[in-house]
Amino acid sequence: MTGLTDRFGRVHNYLRISVTDRCNLRCLYCMPEEGVAFADTSTLLSYDQIVEVVEAGAELGISRLRITGGEPLVRPGLADLISRLSNIPGIEDIALTTNALLLAPQAEALRAAGLSRVNISLDTLESSRFRMIARRGELKKVLQGIEAAAAAGFAPIKLNCVLLKGINEDEIASFLKLAYEQPLHVRFIEYMPIGHADENWKKHYLPLSRVHEIAAEQGYNVIPGDAISGNGPSENWTLVGGKGSFGLIHPISDQFCSQCNRLRLTADGFIKPCLYWMDELDVRPALGDRSRLLELYSRAMDLKPESHEMAAKLADESQSHEPTSRRMSQIGG
Repeated sequence: MTGLTDRFGRVHNYLRISVTDRCNLRCLYCMPEEGVAFADTSTLLSYDQIVEVVEAGAELGISRLRITGGEPLVRPGLADLISRLSNIPGIEDIALTTNALLLAPQAEALRAAGLSRVNISLDTLESSRFRMIARRGELKKVLQGIEAAAAAGFAPIKLNCVLLKGINEDEIASFLKLAYEQPLHVRFIEYMPIGHADENWKKHYLPLSRVHEIAAEQGYNVIPGDAISGNGPSENWTLVGGKGSFGLIHPISDQFCSQCNRLRLTADGFIKPCLYWMDELDVRPALGDRSRLLELYSRAMDLKPESHEMAAKLADESQSHEPTSRRMSQIGG
């Protein structure tokens, strides 16, 4: 194992794998209202090809994986893929990010296949607002998915809440109450301009300092928390006396690029060194040739920029690279 270290000394051991760009929701921060053109399924990497790419990465020190989409559970046979990935030497942890609409009937099989943890997207606790943000689907299905995940033994269960100014910021107190009363880890996430750094993004962007303000107003005693099992950049906090906790993921107001340890594999077969920038490396020409796949990982390290510069975009300042034109669902969150 030679390791994956970029030009800035950051060691990479984490690969996020998108298995599809399709989704059964149309969340307003992820897609335009009319949706996006989905890739033809024939252009997606097969499970055999995904396994091949991961095997090469594992040789170089990739030990942690996250399965994403789109919505990963809309792709058939996901438990089979997870089982195969969990048996690759060197792979120690596999997580899943899901909207949970399809999780309840699959939770037990995913756990048995080797899935370690689940992150569940949940931006509101109100049914009518759920339909407004997600544009389809039912909140009760998500809640059933959370219950099924707990019953299957997944822990910790993380809830990902993208905060949107003027849309769901009034629910911060409700989410903090949920984290206090239940053994859940609520992660508040800043709205990122992936593929759409427009005025609408600026209008709804909310810095996460607001969470601490609300916690103080609600009378919670908040102290720095221990690291929560996982691979992400969350700044974790404990609600003293509570059963759960909360985290802050603030790529814009307090970006964490200096600790970045991740690469991304898109559903259509590109390695992305950074979520925000345009740079991508096509894995398809290297499939079937382990040495070429290893070289692709090395090239990704050379391409990895020092930071994403999203804050510069918010301030209308110039940027050093070209931002991606892909939406979050087309990359893998």
